[in-house]
Amino acid sequence: MSRVVFDISLSLDGFVTAAPQTAEEPLGPGGEQLHGWLVDRDYLERAIADLGAVVAGRTTYDHSVPGWQADGPSGDARRPVFVVTHRAPAPDVVPEGGVYTFVADGIASAIEQAKVAADGRTVTVMGGADLGRQCIAAGLVDELSLHVAPLLFGAGTAMFAGLDIGHVQLELLDCLASPEAVHLRYRVVGRDRAQQAA
Repeated sequence: MSRVVFDISLSLDGFVTAAPQTAEEPLGPGGEQLHGWLVDRDYLERAIADLGAVVAGRTTYDHSVPGWQADGPSGDARRPVFVVTHRAPAPDVVPEGGVYTFVADGIASAIEQAKVAADGRTVTVMGGADLGRQCIAAGLVDELSLHVAPLLFGAGTAMFAGLDIGHVQLELLDCLASPEAVHLRYRVVGRDRAQQAA
């Protein structure tokens, strides 16, 4: 069975974007530095090796598709990407022959479709804080993969602010340090009973 991993880069003080965000700088001033670890090709190849499918939010898709093009974030591996959206974009702005499926009936549906497509491999939920918070709150995530960059933004989009889930226990599975980021991987091992009953 596929495991669902929420994967995101953030600053040491917990921001996934810097402030202020603009159309020219969707990650805010200096926000691109959050992804400096992407230069580590060995790490990326290991991550893609077990990747079966991706779930992304619409904002992530809109900001990233110019770089991803038709192949999506997995490049030549061409893993399917399920984009959670309220409305699919016009066909003429979607890359021809792309790996994208637009899902308008909710996050749980997108994850279920991604699990089928992944065929037992990992489903990675990537992108924004809002999508991640919703997946975590709904209990749809088995693991968290956090790439913590050596940056302090002080303001921006906080990853875990407003996450009302009660107490969640995490087990550290892996910790790998590089100059660009500390890669942390946690398994969700439990929630408090009061939250489960709610």
